Amino acid sequence: MSASELLQRLETLRDNVIKQGERRFKRWQKQASDPDFAFSLRNLAYYLAMRQYDLRDLQRELMPWGVSSLGRCEARVLETLDAVIANFKLICQQVPRAEPDAQAFSRGSELLNLRANAAMGASPAHRRVRVMVTFPTEAATDYELVHELMVRGMNIARINCAHDDESVWAAMIANVRRAEAELKRTCKIHMDLGGPKIRVIDTSFKKKRLFYTGDKVLLVRDVKRKASAPQITIAYPEILDQLQLGHHVWFDDGKIGTQVEAITSEGVLLRIAQASVDGDKIRPEKGVNFPDTPLQLSALTEKDLQDLPFVAQNADMIGYSFVQTAQDVQMLQDALRQHVTPERFAQLALIAKIETVLAVRNLPDIIAQIGQAQPVGVMIARGDLAVELGFQRLAEIQEEILWVCEAAHVPVIWATQVFENYVKHGMPTRAEITDAAMSQRAECVMLNKGAQVLYALSALDDVLVRMSSHQFKKTAGLRALRSWAIDDE
Repeated sequence: MSASELLQRLETLRDNVIKQGERRFKRWQKQASDPDFAFSLRNLAYYLAMRQYDLRDLQRELMPWGVSSLGRCEARVLETLDAVIANFKLICQQVPRAEPDAQAFSRGSELLNLRANAAMGASPAHRRVRVMVTFPTEAATDYELVHELMVRGMNIARINCAHDDESVWAAMIANVRRAEAELKRTCKIHMDLGGPKIRVIDTSFKKKRLFYTGDKVLLVRDVKRKASAPQITIAYPEILDQLQLGHHVWFDDGKIGTQVEAITSEGVLLRIAQASVDGDKIRPEKGVNFPDTPLQLSALTEKDLQDLPFVAQNADMIGYSFVQTAQDVQMLQDALRQHVTPERFAQLALIAKIETVLAVRNLPDIIAQIGQAQPVGVMIARGDLAVELGFQRLAEIQEEILWVCEAAHVPVIWATQVFENYVKHGMPTRAEITDAAMSQRAECVMLNKGAQVLYALSALDDVLVRMSSHQFKKTAGLRALRSWAIDDE
């Protein structure tokens, strides 16, 4: 393709991106009274418009010309297109619209940094990425543990409100504040609302029973003395009315996969389609996922509303579990305003935990709703998300969430099973090391609780520091490579 043909195609693309992007941006204009946030939402709208096209052949045509192939334009869509167009106009001996504006080109990245600081606190001096650690119950009584976590690099303490109670949470927070004063550094408090976590409540069989592929179980509202198959009750039994033939139901973070085979007077009959060769257990308190079923459940539970006064007064960041729509965000924001002053509300960061297919689909609207009023962040909650999407799609969707958030200049938390084996057993797998290295592309990485969390935290800090000079978001940093240095003769 000639330079003039490429120029024409780029200008057509630019026109379409603006036309289609502005149409989307109009939906968000009421939420974009702040000029900086309007700038970010417009860039997001342009990015989504551009990504409606398959641009791979255009990218291949651009590469030999030594200009941007548009692969790292997330934070600066129109500015990147204008820069490439300006270069081709010069090649074609035409006058560009204007010379590229370096300040405008970097504005998106600067806004991302500012928003990360507002939502998560400033990053430590020695690395860009923050580290969040989930507190065990012992953090309420073991001050030395909290102190050592901060010494080894914890920047954000995560309290899961699905566990413990206000007295325990208050003791955890007090230990963090004490360590902050002693170490003369800050540590944000992130509190996760429990949300409508669907779990197994009761079973008609012994806990040790093993299930195999081909076995059948019944989802029921109440366990009866006799039934045609082993019985299981779950939290939110109204879900049974929403299931249809062929829908998939997963137990225990995807360890057991089942499919609805029949809906009977007894309940919903499930056939086990996936289990380990040696069999798997279905036990109370284990999670249940319904990836094919658009669940009609409120993202805010009664318990969340009971916890909210304490959370609103004590947290720096609120994790919103199972948020799926902008309306869910509005519901939590309305509830929060009842417990805090407008000034406090505007400082309280809201972190959208992306855990379902619907949340992925509505991510742009969720970002728009949060960011118009509060510091905004997004957590890629890979546990439930993997089960909801299917494990094969997790890596793909994780990338797409990172791209969308960078286009909106919104910080991301890389969460779930980071150094899982290391945290629990003191030795990482090779895959975990690679995963930790890739987490450099987010603004924060979350470690779960475990017996060896201190060792895992030190290792994660080391990996993130090493990778910081090699990677910024999608862009590789060309630091000098030492492994293949040429010896002077």
